[in-house]
Amino acid sequence: MAARAPTVVFFPEGAYGPTNNCVGIADVLRRRGARTVFVVEESFAGTLEAKGFEERLMRLGPPPEAEETPGQFWKDFIRETAPVFRKPTIEQLEAFIQPTWQALIDGAKYVDDRLLEIFDELEPDAVVEDNVVGFAALLTSGVPWVRIVSCNPLEILDERLPPVFSGYPSDDPQGWDDFRAEYRRTHAEMHADFDSFMQERGAPPLGELEFIHESASLNLYVYPEEADYTRSRPLDETWTRLDSCVRATDEPYDVPPSLREGSGNVLYLSLGSLGSADTALMQRLIDVLATTEHGVVVSMGPQHDELTLGPNMVGAEFLPQTSILPQVDLVLTHGGNNTITESFHFGTPRVVLPLFWDQYDNAQRVDELGFGTRLPTYAFDDRELIGTVDRLLADEGLRERLTVIASRLQASTGTVRAADLIEAVARRAG
Repeated sequence: MAARAPTVVFFPEGAYGPTNNCVGIADVLRRRGARTVFVVEESFAGTLEAKGFEERLMRLGPPPEAEETPGQFWKDFIRETAPVFRKPTIEQLEAFIQPTWQALIDGAKYVDDRLLEIFDELEPDAVVEDNVVGFAALLTSGVPWVRIVSCNPLEILDERLPPVFSGYPSDDPQGWDDFRAEYRRTHAEMHADFDSFMQERGAPPLGELEFIHESASLNLYVYPEEADYTRSRPLDETWTRLDSCVRATDEPYDVPPSLREGSGNVLYLSLGSLGSADTALMQRLIDVLATTEHGVVVSMGPQHDELTLGPNMVGAEFLPQTSILPQVDLVLTHGGNNTITESFHFGTPRVVLPLFWDQYDNAQRVDELGFGTRLPTYAFDDRELIGTVDRLLADEGLRERLTVIASRLQASTGTVRAADLIEAVARRAG
């Protein structure tokens, strides 16, 4: 008798980055016959069904009076806190990072009973969580679970590496202790409260100043070996690095021939669905790039109607990024982990303009290893941006290095590797 197909539940954070990362893996499992179900916020209703997956809906807070668009809470949150992004990262700890953690924690508390209902209904063989906070319901459900870290690997703490969210260099520990001390000052009380909640709900204690547990079954993180960090101690056998994890579900896209008619190259500009909420920054980047000879594909984001493209540009609110990246010569990005790792996968150099969270760490890592350039997001000079773009485009040595990396990554598909490992967890449970 054939083995029963496993039921695998995916529970990504309510943003497009983690959701897209999970979609690529879930698509492989679905094609193998697994029942794949996404637990998503109500604002995402229908988004995953349109890709062929089942959905179970939940909320991370009381329903609003007006109808929401997918991820609207975070879009509003980012837009309102955008002035904080102009501050040094150590000052962002109190003004942005701590409030962000608090919002995530509040959501984790609010949704716990609903998650128990979902797990009881579905009786999954495995749950895959791509979140930065833990959920007591998952830890007490008795279901094997898999943790995915789709942020910069500094999220997996190591005292010999720069503190997460700092954007500090790896070869200079100056400032590390001060940053960690400020993190403790601004986060210790909140951590203690969340730890108490976890234990009251029957979950194990959290690690020191950590907001999520490691899985006893399987932990995955996404970063290419060539850019990964050297740790003071190896991660244990439950951890596996996925060098890239590029979904194959994006629709096709053809860069218009008109963008290639001039003497320049083709660029891709994306600050992500959240970063693009800073329309003043987006418009400035558009205006500067409009003065160049390059064609530009612009991912305009949810405030697309507030942006005006230049004559050398095409764009839309949402674009199939993984279909575009193989066709462009350079990426201008906020430094989200998906875009960074996908750019490695397709061998594309990048200019990184970080805004928040781990984007500073990705920007620094790309810059210090010579895979691209980090620029000051709000303080760059127009000529500096144009000069950086042209310098990277002319760097044949960089192009050759990235081509070698891309060939390796494309020969070893991360989505398949992840699906293999998750399927093994699910079948052991079944």
